Amino acid sequence: MSDNITSSQQAPDGGTNLTTPTAVKSLHWLLILAVFYTLYFAQSLLIPLVFTVLTALLLSPLVTLFKKVHIPRPISAVVLLVMLVAPFSFLGAQLAEPAQKWAQLVPKLSVQLSEQIDSMSEAFSKHETLAKKQVDENNEKSGFSFFGWFEEETPEPTPNLEQNVVKEHIKQGSIEMLLSVLGATPTFIGQLLASLILILFLLIFGPSLFTVFIEDFPIVKNKKRTVFLVTKIQQTLSKYIVTISIINSALGLSTAAILHFLGVQDALLWGSLVALLNFVPYVGSLISLIILCLAGTVQFGFELIALMPSAVFLILNIVESQFITPAILGRNMQVNPLVIILWLLMLGWLWGILGVLLAVPILVCIKLTIAQIGVLPHWLKLIEAKG
Repeated sequence: MSDNITSSQQAPDGGTNLTTPTAVKSLHWLLILAVFYTLYFAQSLLIPLVFTVLTALLLSPLVTLFKKVHIPRPISAVVLLVMLVAPFSFLGAQLAEPAQKWAQLVPKLSVQLSEQIDSMSEAFSKHETLAKKQVDENNEKSGFSFFGWFEEETPEPTPNLEQNVVKEHIKQGSIEMLLSVLGATPTFIGQLLASLILILFLLIFGPSLFTVFIEDFPIVKNKKRTVFLVTKIQQTLSKYIVTISIINSALGLSTAAILHFLGVQDALLWGSLVALLNFVPYVGSLISLIILCLAGTVQFGFELIALMPSAVFLILNIVESQFITPAILGRNMQVNPLVIILWLLMLGWLWGILGVLLAVPILVCIKLTIAQIGVLPHWLKLIEAKG
């Protein structure tokens, strides 16, 4: 019996049969590992490409709409791209000076924080020393103690040299973080320029390439259904990105306006950071709270009023996340929070900070694709599972 099983798992030429369940599972795992390795090592190519495709999907319906009113695609593509880049360029010019100021303040802030920790630890050690002296005095007043002969004398407190070492490590770490950000800036600018050029060419020449692919390539069996699915995914994803961008922009502007009214310095910078980080669900809000808490501490010191900027953002974020966003997007665009967190961790591990920012649009695109095609229904239920 075992000989028959063994012979059935071998190919006619004596080799291993790759159609057995074990071989198929092994090939599936090798394929998954190959995909992960490709995503990790090709991130410098894939991140700009994904950003380019998402932006082209966002602007393509508008270019098609202008085409219907006899406006050429090159003209509408250039105008839309300029309209998209101009506000960010203006905002970047306005935020360059406060961002540079805070970048120079990071090492000083870390030193001040370490000094505050040192002072708190010194006060605690002094309090502990005084308490120990009080206990010793009480023991001396109480009389002779037989076990006192065997107790070791407590050495005098000496300066803790480890505190200076920790302070130097904090300062050096903050400087290294600043230098790494400055070093990655030219690469980021180069990738951004390349992405803008690719977006322009996709908007102009992408539809003709898509038409040739649909009509001439034999891999496309049902051409009308393919065109319908791509158009539906494009429209839904474009609507989602526009809606989320408007909501996050409104949250950032509201935060900046209230902080400016309350007298917080560089309110526009904090509002912009809040709007950008809000593209990352849950984690972005937590990072915004920490940043605003640090900004309040720098301006107002270690006082209760230092929590005011983070408290303002917390109230606005609760209103936005619990009422506004669910009401506008509806339940069809909702994703299970645990799935979002796991997806953020995976994309952050693969692509870093940019991967975290692009994680949710990619997940929504995958969700829309499998929903419209009608494949992997169990995975779709897992993504949409309600809490």
